[in-house]
Amino acid sequence: MIEINNKHGKVIYTYDGNDLRDADLLGEGLYGANLSGADLHGVDLREVDLRNANLRGANLFGADLRNADLRGADLLGANLFGANLSGADLHGVDLRNADLRKADLSGAYLSGANLRGVKLRSGQREDLISAFGCIVTE
Repeated sequence: MIEINNKHGKVIYTYDGNDLRDADLLGEGLYGANLSGADLHGVDLREVDLRNANLRGANLFGADLRNADLRGADLLGANLFGANLSGADLHGVDLRNADLRKADLSGAYLSGANLRGVKLRSGQREDLISAFGCIVTE
């Protein structure tokens, strides 16, 4: 069984399986969840409320985060390679040193996001600057 706690240690979600890849999290409320270092490779997190969640160092390789609410989340050093973040709200998100190579950011809201040191594929940096007015530093 997997339990997801908030930052205060309170259980906010339980799943009977051993791997969240099979969990149905569509539209779940995981506000303030502590998922630091979690393996969420390929997990379907469409429309999930992840506001203020701790996702530091989480593996979100290929995860589906379409229309997810990530406002204020901590994604420092997270692996988002190939993740689908289209339509996601990333307002104020800490993405420092995150891997965003091949991530789909179409329609994502990135106002106030910290993108220092983020890993991007060739040309992606220019796309972020022109589409979102983001300041992206190495």
